[in-house]
Amino acid sequence: MIVGDLLELDDLHIEVAWAGPHLLDREVTGVTSTDLQDPARYLQRGELVLSGLVWWRPDEGQAAMRFANALRIAEVAALLAGEGTHGTVPPELVEACRRHGIPLLSVPAGISFRSVTDRVYLRLWGDLQATDEGKAALPAAARRALSRLIRAEAALDEVLERAVADLGLPDCSLTTGAGRVLASSAPTTPWTEPRTSPRSTTAPVPVGLPGDSPFDGWLLQPHSEPGPTATTMLHGLAELLTPLATRARATATAQRHTGTRLIELLDSGADTEAERGLALSGLPARRRLTPVAARIDGLPESWTAAALAEALHELPDPFVAAPDGRGGAVALSPAPEEQIAQTLHRLLPRLEAVLPSRRRLRLGIGATVEPAADDLRAALVQARYALYTEPPGAVGRCSRITSLETLLRGVPAEITADFRRRVLAPLIEHDRTNTVSLLDTLDAFLRHSASWSRTAEALHLHVNTVHYRIKRIEELTGRNLLTLEDRLDLWAALRCVG
Repeated sequence: MIVGDLLELDDLHIEVAWAGPHLLDREVTGVTSTDLQDPARYLQRGELVLSGLVWWRPDEGQAAMRFANALRIAEVAALLAGEGTHGTVPPELVEACRRHGIPLLSVPAGISFRSVTDRVYLRLWGDLQATDEGKAALPAAARRALSRLIRAEAALDEVLERAVADLGLPDCSLTTGAGRVLASSAPTTPWTEPRTSPRSTTAPVPVGLPGDSPFDGWLLQPHSEPGPTATTMLHGLAELLTPLATRARATATAQRHTGTRLIELLDSGADTEAERGLALSGLPARRRLTPVAARIDGLPESWTAAALAEALHELPDPFVAAPDGRGGAVALSPAPEEQIAQTLHRLLPRLEAVLPSRRRLRLGIGATVEPAADDLRAALVQARYALYTEPPGAVGRCSRITSLETLLRGVPAEITADFRRRVLAPLIEHDRTNTVSLLDTLDAFLRHSASWSRTAEALHLHVNTVHYRIKRIEELTGRNLLTLEDRLDLWAALRCVG
């Protein structure tokens, strides 16, 4: 497929805004959608780039030039600019594309990017079929029948059922790398064992290229051990399904780009643009949203975003999940907090099972709020804080921060350790060189609401001994345990992890 083929798709009404000689002959390898101002790191050579131009503002003179330069660096095939946001394609963008040699095509406001993406991948798939005809391991009649189903956008379950019936294959499922079932020829559980699991008894067949993370990519998983002929047929079926996997990955990438831009706008305080981005994100309008934060220490944030999306696909509602530029990822979902928490808790072991080197996934959930930029920004802060209120491998929830102890868990360990050391240093030094622990005495005294008699009973001491030790604690720390303020400081220091 070449760029000029887009002009032959009459129902899409795509027109040339600018293209130099021979630029419409550029070969197309794929399609991606983005509204990032600098998307270069997300683009591949030969891709068509769809953009709604949400990033463009008339008062930023160099914005169009920076965007076109990013496309030039990535060596994309062409830019398709949607006219739904600003009307006609801005002259500044036309000039920028001319300067950088990027073919620029316009997509009318009434044409969805999804329809453009689908038509491009169907065309690419047709080219692939023509190139590979006779090479695949499927009988011609069965291949044609399955191809007709795929072109008609039949449900994947139906495609697999037909393949099993026509080719004599064992029942099989189409899954993600982590084991989430996308389709199956027979009833099965929503998740299968991931390919890395020792409990996985049959080897899956990759569908298309492997993903960037263990959560990306599709696998064809037979339910029972196939024979040699069936194995060959499964590889042929995987070939046939590859364009669908490629299209799904492109859609996910486009959604991630949209989410990245939205999170950037929310974090930066650009409320007007953020709310416009929210309207274009695909999230249901006027529904309350729940933010979720995630982090996998030591792994790319793109992996974290993919893991978070994999879990949220379990819920029926649409969502946005994207890297947050801070080493983690965040998501916005219209599902209620409790439903999200239960889903994440249930799926955490499965998600962590495919991570390398025993890495752990942290998750935090903020408050469910109205879809207003300032409310969402506050809820995102809560979700990121909640990440650290529970240990890795658990789900932190801002709504569960109901005590000083849970509040302190979210404070970075470097801060709490320093606070503990500064407040309790004299007692720590005392206990290091003495058999009597003043730290234990202080903890018992505060736990028993500063009751002399109950502290003495708990420590099996005489009351006078407790009086002596508390006086010694006050002398060493310079605190007065008769005042609430000093008690709270010491209690907080004891609760901080050293």
